[in-house]
Amino acid sequence: MSIILLFACKPNKEEIKQQNLAELKADVSFLASDSLEGRETGTKGEQIAAQYLVNRFKDLGLITMGDSSSFQQVFEFIPKANPHVMTSGDSLSMGMGTVKPVNGSNIIGFIDNKAAKTVVIGAHFDHLGMGSDNSLFTGEPAIHNGADDNSSGVAALLELAQRLKKPGYHSANNYLIIAFSGEEKGLWGSNWFCKNPTIQLESINYMLNLDMVGRLKAERTLAINGVGTSPQWMPILEALSVDSINIVTTESGVGPSDHTSFYLKDIPVLHFFTGQHEDYHKPSDDIEKINFEGILSVVNYIDALISKLNDQGELEFSKSKDDNNSDTPRFKVTLGVVPDYLYSGNGMRIDGVSEGKLAQRLGLKSGDIVIALGDSLVTDMMSYMHALSAHSAGDSSLLRIERDGSEISFPLKFD
Repeated sequence: MSIILLFACKPNKEEIKQQNLAELKADVSFLASDSLEGRETGTKGEQIAAQYLVNRFKDLGLITMGDSSSFQQVFEFIPKANPHVMTSGDSLSMGMGTVKPVNGSNIIGFIDNKAAKTVVIGAHFDHLGMGSDNSLFTGEPAIHNGADDNSSGVAALLELAQRLKKPGYHSANNYLIIAFSGEEKGLWGSNWFCKNPTIQLESINYMLNLDMVGRLKAERTLAINGVGTSPQWMPILEALSVDSINIVTTESGVGPSDHTSFYLKDIPVLHFFTGQHEDYHKPSDDIEKINFEGILSVVNYIDALISKLNDQGELEFSKSKDDNNSDTPRFKVTLGVVPDYLYSGNGMRIDGVSEGKLAQRLGLKSGDIVIALGDSLVTDMMSYMHALSAHSAGDSSLLRIERDGSEISFPLKFD
């Protein structure tokens, strides 16, 4: 009689990677599906997304840290003509009938390592519904699924939470995991949390924000904003080497995403971003264009950063240089392109061309590099902005670009 012993084999690195990729795809697939109709704050689709995240937080074993022993922190805001102006209170007459308050829910879970300080990691899960005020799409109303903006960030958030929940993993801090609502309306959810925190703000060590991390390109460049909010950020970031990721950084803690709300409370912040693209705030931001291996690399990078910070103690906060200061040029005309904010070479590389704008009529393409406008040489983003700001509607000029190693000139007249 023979005895066969069966041993449970630990999954190898490749099997773990494939499992992680499958989980990322499952989360983005659900959140960016047509059935949620774009997850606009206050809609049924966003409420379904919120319940999905509640269930995911439960499955991950997170502790409730919303209202009344739940994962949800419910808030109410009144829409205004400018969606980035925030007001809370009762319904308001605006001369066009009564504007009713909109309800949203932040989804908040906690990992308690019995530490003195807590790290906040966040990503917004709302989007634009059928378009709303912030859409850049000029056609008929259509579902804006927001696969990159920001299903990608939420999927990465969930993967990080799963890792951080392991016993003893980076345990020098506690972790507060927040999926924010209302970001597209004007940072409603993060603003509400910072004014109505479910933990003491003084206990927060730093905040990491994931917004649009699903389009890592071949250059593997990750934008990290907010590095001026603590003197400890740059030495650690410069020493990190993960998955061949390159980084470009900006100092300002103020930007169009949820980290801003925390920076304004004197908390060190970082915002992770894989770059602008021509599908931004359009119905074409769909799952087919998501780089899931890229999301996993971003998660690996942030995981390694948290590990480096594990023994750093409390980070020092510093006021950052405002990148949107008075030196920023003001524009009277536009070329109609989406710049590649991650490009670090000579010139300004075009990442996308807006429909019906001057650039499209000229025949400009994604990948073209602007090297001169009129008499001004373009060496980087700022010099491009200064060159553009020197023109007014009706001006004629000459645009010079590089395309596939060749230089091309385009005479133009600004609208």
